[in-house]
Amino acid sequence: MDGNGRWARKRFLPRVAGHKRGVDMVKEIIKACDERKIGYLTLFAFSSENWRRPKDEVSLLMELFCFVLEHEIHLLHSRNVRLKIIGDLQPFDDKLRHLIRHAEALTQANTGLTVSIAVNYGGRWDILQAISHFMRAHPERSVADLTEQDLAPYLSLHYAPEPDLFIRTGGEQRISNFLLWQLAYTELYFTDTLWPEFNATALDDAIASFQKRERRYGRTSEQLASGS
Repeated sequence: MDGNGRWARKRFLPRVAGHKRGVDMVKEIIKACDERKIGYLTLFAFSSENWRRPKDEVSLLMELFCFVLEHEIHLLHSRNVRLKIIGDLQPFDDKLRHLIRHAEALTQANTGLTVSIAVNYGGRWDILQAISHFMRAHPERSVADLTEQDLAPYLSLHYAPEPDLFIRTGGEQRISNFLLWQLAYTELYFTDTLWPEFNATALDDAIASFQKRERRYGRTSEQLASGS
C-alpha cells in the first residue's frame, strides 16, 4: 500500500495525515472486498525493511496500528471478518502483541472475508522461518529431501490459498520482498494511483484487468481451450 507520504506531501500535510488517510482506505477496501465476496485480502502494512524509516514515523505507525486494533476490530467482527496478523511480532511491545492476540481470538470463528495484515514481514524471512519450524518439528528429516508440500503448512499464510492477484499502488513496479513463495503464479497489477486514492472503483479496475488474463500455469492456450 504505497503512496501515503507522497499523498500528504502533495497537499502540504505531514506524513501522519497520509497514513491516517491510508487507514481510511483500508476500511473502504475491506468493505469492497466483502461486498464482492472475495475470500481473502492480504495487506502489506509494514515490512521488515521499514524499521529503517525515521524513528518518529515508525513510532507513529505503531501507535496508529494500536489505535486501529483497539477501535476498529469490533466493526470487523460485526461484519463476520476474520483478522490474521502475519510477520515477526517479537520486536513489538507487549501492548501491541496483546492487541493482536485479542483481535485474532475475537474474530477467529468468523466465516466471511479473511483479512491478513503483514507487519514486520519479509518474504525471505517467511521462507527461512518455515524451514526452521519444519526442521524443529521433524528433526529426523534432512533439508535435502524437503518438498514444497512439506514446507507449505509452516508458511505464514498456510491457512489461505495462493493469491490470484497482487496489487501495488504508488507507481512502484516490484514485489519488494512480499510473499515471495506465494506469488509464484500470481497475476501482478501495478498502478500509479497512490494508496490514499485507491478506492473501490480502482479495485474494480484491477479486478477487470485480472479477469482479462489467461492463466496457463505452464500449459498452452490450446490445452486450456480443450480442458486438458
